[in-house]
Amino acid sequence: MSWTSRTESSAPADATGGAGRSPQWWAGIDAARGLALVGLMSVQFLPDHDPRTQAPTWTHLLFSEASAALFTLLAGVGLALGSGGRFPHRGRWLAADRVGVAVRAVLIAVVGLGIGALMPEGAPADNILIYCGVFFVLAIPFLHLSATALFVCAAVCWMVGPLLMQALTDVLPAHSSSHLSWAEVVEEPGGTVSQLLVTGTYPALSYITCLLVGLGVGRVHLRDTGIQVRLLAVGAGLVVLARTADIFGPDAFGGRGRVLTTSGTGADELGRVLVTGPDSWPTDAARWLAVTTPPTDTVWAIAAGLGMALLVLGSFMLVSRKSGAWLLRLSAMGAMALSLYTAHLVALSCEVRYDVPVIGFVIHLGAAVLFAVGWQRALGQGPLERVLSAGGEATRRTVLHWRHRLHRT
Repeated sequence: MSWTSRTESSAPADATGGAGRSPQWWAGIDAARGLALVGLMSVQFLPDHDPRTQAPTWTHLLFSEASAALFTLLAGVGLALGSGGRFPHRGRWLAADRVGVAVRAVLIAVVGLGIGALMPEGAPADNILIYCGVFFVLAIPFLHLSATALFVCAAVCWMVGPLLMQALTDVLPAHSSSHLSWAEVVEEPGGTVSQLLVTGTYPALSYITCLLVGLGVGRVHLRDTGIQVRLLAVGAGLVVLARTADIFGPDAFGGRGRVLTTSGTGADELGRVLVTGPDSWPTDAARWLAVTTPPTDTVWAIAAGLGMALLVLGSFMLVSRKSGAWLLRLSAMGAMALSLYTAHLVALSCEVRYDVPVIGFVIHLGAAVLFAVGWQRALGQGPLERVLSAGGEATRRTVLHWRHRLHRT
């Protein structure tokens, strides 16, 4: 999620959503983030399969992987724009950026852990806020890199990350709660780290690829139409590549038969896994890494989610050049994604009407749209975005002042 505070020199001074944000190209970024928010809300509300046929629903296929990938990609874009854009900051400015990002990471994690304490175990929600705090921390060492270096790092993580996850799953301690809170962090620090990095819903070892690609995208000339077209084309290419691998991958080189014989998985169970995804990360055969079905964290599943994220970002930025008004409601939601997502999770913690998911989703979505549009017109930046921006900026100014005085002495 793109909660940062500095952008390129002529871009708005705040990347969290404010009244002074005028460039149309930025409306496309906000709208993409708004769509990701809608996707996360739908995944947490709407069923992931048809109870009669057991087939995955279209919302599950569309949003279960792509919405989180889009959020993470845009987090990287925002962090890049907040640390110099095409010209990464150096020296004391870079040091200030890094400390500011760390403060934002802590604030986001604090909000997420607080919500985790409210969540009952059966609540239909996966709290991505705590994972976002981890993503921000992991981005800190990469803030000084160029776009090319970031894309190379992303490619390495794309190939190595799933292998590490499969190797570490049986070694790392298990976690006992699906909703992390302060109690779990204190009582099970090992299980918490394992959940955030490997075994959780949005493991950092998987989503760091999207984060680094987002950082790289934020280092290029995003306002250029050619760049926006390339984002769309690369995204579409990744989706086609991943889906092609999905069709042929399980049977390549005898893969399906070897999985059946080496893992003890029956044909019926394998068929289900290839449609709905496994219940937990399989560690018994490396060929599981060819599975593309969301929400898995394999090489091709990551590529499919990342491709959809790039395709959405490129498309929305192109549309915003001529028809930005069409994206008004989505961009308003995206500009205050932290506030809306937090309110959404708090509402889910009340366990109201889980038995009517479609109605619940429509109510949540309608309330989010009305609040976002009304608040932005009246007050600009979202409430929690103001807190996050103020905390990060105050820290940055303190570091810059301290480093300046140190340099003078």
